[in-house]
Parts: sequence; structure tokens; C-alpha cells
Amino acid sequence: MKRKPIIGITMGDFNGIGPEVALKTVTSPKVKKICNPILIGSTDVFEYYSSLLKLQIELRETVPPFRQLKTNEVAIYNPWNFQIPKINIGNVRKDAGKFSGEAITNAVDLWNNGAIDGIVTAPVSKEAMKSGGNNFPGQTEMIASLTSSEKFMMMLLAGTFRVGLATIHVPVKMVASLLSQKVVSEKLFLLHHSLKNDFGITSPRIAVLGLNPHAGENGNIGDEEIRNIIPAVKQSKRMKMKVEGPFPADGFFGKHLYKKYDAVLAMYHDQGLIPLKMQGFDIGVNFTAGLQIVRTSPDHGTAFDIAGRGIANPSSMIEAIKLAVSIIHNRKSQRPVRKKNEHSI
Repeated sequence: MKRKPIIGITMGDFNGIGPEVALKTVTSPKVKKICNPILIGSTDVFEYYSSLLKLQIELRETVPPFRQLKTNEVAIYNPWNFQIPKINIGNVRKDAGKFSGEAITNAVDLWNNGAIDGIVTAPVSKEAMKSGGNNFPGQTEMIASLTSSEKFMMMLLAGTFRVGLATIHVPVKMVASLLSQKVVSEKLFLLHHSLKNDFGITSPRIAVLGLNPHAGENGNIGDEEIRNIIPAVKQSKRMKMKVEGPFPADGFFGKHLYKKYDAVLAMYHDQGLIPLKMQGFDIGVNFTAGLQIVRTSPDHGTAFDIAGRGIANPSSMIEAIKLAVSIIHNRKSQRPVRKKNEHSI
């Protein structure tokens, strides 16, 4: 029988829906069946939202090594020994950004010390995190830095619809300058490697999107495809990878061609995420490929407009945990990623 992995779940921005979806998720029978979840954040925050949502649970602070709790208990790892500032639901505040960033740092520390097997991050406000002293464009880049990972890739998934991004949180005007042949080749390798090792796909097929309208139309509408994308595709084929493209993005998604492939490499954020979120917004999951640590998150944001109303849907967070557990098992079935301390659970 497989040992249930221990998954650390960060609280996210405490003025948004992060704590709510985290609490709803850890009390889900689907989640408890496959893992031992540990909330990482302020006990005050989780108690506040538990009371607000009228949840019939007992919150219990715990420290490593984490032990099995009773059915109605929810484990919290609280890295702070003081009361956090006042919760201000639905508003961007720098203190919320500061503490949401610290929760992520503590989650990575727990993983480094072998206390947890992976992390699922609740949504944060990039604006709040920046005002709170965190200068990373997003959680993906922050976790990559904390784990000293130079090569990584943001992936979004909705069921078997998988999209990898060649560039992430950058202005559109900068995308073309960042898409060198080397970058596209590296992202294709990362995507191929992740599909095999994290998703257990023996011989993955990858589709590559063009950057320009009509994929450049032989250089008549931009030459990035000719200079960088096509050479990267050819290089990947020489490495025996099943890669095709570049495809014009509109026709590719309009004809549902993504169903023929195990994953799609999009050139920039919205090119890949708009069609994926249209397909499965409530079940979408963000996964950071290329890291030693397994990190996933729901594909939605802080949703300040509905925070505190008790109507946030935890489906994406539940799917994020299910994916994290699946990847952990897939990696362990192939080879140990690293030596870790023994868990108590």
C-alpha cells in the first residue's frame, strides 16, 4: 500500500478566496483519501474563515514531523508566533502580500527539510506581494528562485489538455525578443521530459504554436518562426522527440487539434491560457515543470470580488492536489528524486 504523501497548502492572500478554498479542499473526502494535507499559514486567518464559513472542523496547530490527525481535525503549520494584521476582505494590502510570500518560503523550507512531499499554492495578489517587498513576477518565478532552479516552465492543464508556456509573466511587447531558438528548444525539452517523468507518457507528442498571425506565413508576417521556432522544432526532432509545428494558433484551437497531442507549447501567456480556460476553468491546474519540488496551484486568482461570501469553488484546488499526488507517485515509481528524511505519517 502506498504511503499517502504529505501536501503543504499555502494560505495565499488572506484578503482573497485563498483561505476559503484551502479550507474547503482539506475537508474534502476526495483529498483526505489520497494525501495528508497540511495548511501553511496563520492560524488566526484560518480560524476567521472557518468561523465565517461555519465549518464544523477543529483546527490544530502542528509542527514537523507531521502526524496523522483525527477525521474532523485540520492540521495547520503556523510559521508566525504573533498575530497578523487585520483581515481586510476584498482589498489589496501590502501586509497580505508580505505574509502570502512568507507562507511560500516556509512551504519550500518544509520540503527542503523533508517534512512534506509537495506544495499546492493558493492564489496571491501580485500587486500586494510587490508592495509587501516581493519583487518576483509571480509564485512560479519565486519558487524557482527559492529552489535554485534556472530552467523551469509554467504549465496549465485541464484534464488531458496540457499547455506549456515559452514565456510567462512578461509584457507582450517583450515576447518576440525573448523567443530565441535556445529558449524554445529548452522549453520543448522541459515539456517532453515532464510529460514522460511527471505524467508517465512514454512517447509524448507535442504541438508547437507560432508567434505571429498565420505562423508568420513564410516570413511575410514576422520572421520569428523562420529564425527561431522552426529550427528549435527541427532540433527537437533530431533528438527523437515527436514535435510538430509551428501551427497558427487560431486554426489550431479552432479545429480542436490539441486533442491529437499530449501537450501544446504556446509562445506567450494568453495565447495558451485563453483556450485552456475556456475549455475547463473550474478544473484547470497550474504546474511548474522542471523543478525538483512538486508544485501545483489552482488556475484562478484571488477573486477579491467574491471573497468572504462563502461561494468560492474549490474544484480547481482539489484538482491541483490530485495532480500533485499523481506526479509525486509517478516520480517515485521511476527513480528517487532525492534523499529525504522519513515522515511520521
